[in-house]
Amino acid sequence: MEYDYYPGCTLKNKASHLDICARKAAEKLGAAMTEIPEWQCCGGVYPMAGNETAQKLPAVRALNEAKSRGRDLLCVCSACYHVLKSVNYDMANNATVITKANTYLENDPWYKGETRVLHYLEMLRDDIGFEKVKKCVEKPLTGKKIASYYGCLLLRPSKIMKFDNPENPSVMESLIKALGGEPVIDPFRNECCGGYVSAEDTELTEKKVRDIVESVKAHGGEMIVTACPLCMYNLKKYGDLPVKYFTELICEAFGIEVLEDD
Repeated sequence: MEYDYYPGCTLKNKASHLDICARKAAEKLGAAMTEIPEWQCCGGVYPMAGNETAQKLPAVRALNEAKSRGRDLLCVCSACYHVLKSVNYDMANNATVITKANTYLENDPWYKGETRVLHYLEMLRDDIGFEKVKKCVEKPLTGKKIASYYGCLLLRPSKIMKFDNPENPSVMESLIKALGGEPVIDPFRNECCGGYVSAEDTELTEKKVRDIVESVKAHGGEMIVTACPLCMYNLKKYGDLPVKYFTELICEAFGIEVLEDD
């Protein structure tokens, strides 16, 4: 299996070890991740204004690049995934955005949402399968009670993301089971951590994180795993439980050592 890969800014800078974990785990699973050339920042936030096209152009370029190579476009960061998939929806359904973006970029032929955008977790679930993941485990996470934290961006808006059940997601719990751990079901796993207001309202973010972490503890969780770098930052800063990115957890169970400064 071969995928075009959009790493995004965070995983190429401050959190580069999360990117390395993703690549090494994919290699062990028989999946090739080819970073698309000259990608640009997706902006981190999907522009909601109906007449805003300029901020969507970096995503359109990446999507069209994957189309030209005949591959799906893979993301490891949930924020990048959210932006790329939302823009892709526009490029398949919004005539104004389709016309403006393709005209500005001088695309020939026009891009109209043909690329399949998928998150790494979807690749594991839908393309590779958790049975194969289980077969690659060398150091099972036996006895570890792990709570999944999905946050907002993977799940909403559900009609566009189509990632998992927005009220009762299960893909990370399935991954934890495949890695030999014990998933903890926590009712706050799809609540907002206050990520996008953390710079201007730290008290609100701290309260939200505290509610999440206390709920995890109340349900027996000893660790939190997430798929969003911003959520991970907030959970580590304001919480008092160990927090890992899902790619780190995979490498731990696969017996692959990746240092944070690799």
